[in-house]
Amino acid sequence: MDQNEKKRLAATAAIDHVEEGMLIGVGTGSTVNFFIDALGAMKRSIRGAVSSSEASTSRLAGLGIEVVELNDAGTLDIYVDGADEADPNLHLIKGGGGALTREKIVAAASQKFVCIIDDSKLVDVLGQFPLPVEVIPMARSYVGRQLVAAGGQPELRTGFVTDNGNQIIDVHNLRLSDAAAMETRLNQIAGVVSVGIFAQRPADLLLIGADNGVRSMGPTST
Repeated sequence: MDQNEKKRLAATAAIDHVEEGMLIGVGTGSTVNFFIDALGAMKRSIRGAVSSSEASTSRLAGLGIEVVELNDAGTLDIYVDGADEADPNLHLIKGGGGALTREKIVAAASQKFVCIIDDSKLVDVLGQFPLPVEVIPMARSYVGRQLVAAGGQPELRTGFVTDNGNQIIDVHNLRLSDAAAMETRLNQIAGVVSVGIFAQRPADLLLIGADNGVRSMGPTST
């Protein structure tokens, strides 16, 4: 089974967690696009969606799904998003598409966070995927030096600007054995807007597309 089919399986499984009348947070990326497409079939039974990126907003609107501003939405019932890496603690690395800050905000505002991935994204320890860090442009060099001090190898994502008008530094060679502690440390660097570690607010449920179907992983899974 190819990777796209595994993504589609996980995304379709997430639809089972969407109930009538829900207000849904929607993430960004190739796996989420499959979820958005499936969500279009039940658009009349939900109250609407809060989007984490301009790209997802465009896709939702194109399917006739009402997009609601988070400031007008209050607490969301569920948030569905993908990840670049996930570990057995349901900690994630996100931000490969550059939408990590808005994704983190929408996740924090949601009662339940369902993360949809294919099985290539599941790892024992986070860090093989370069960690995205969104930075205020004037702080880029300073933040880069602090990331080196934290043990990483920072690389500016050239030619890319986030939906917030900021830049992304991708940090290589960070082994995140204590993801929550590193998230806290990097968040405290002046000029950092957000880091792509989702450990302070991890996923509540992983849906993992694999050759033999979809595997669920929750806080009590082994």
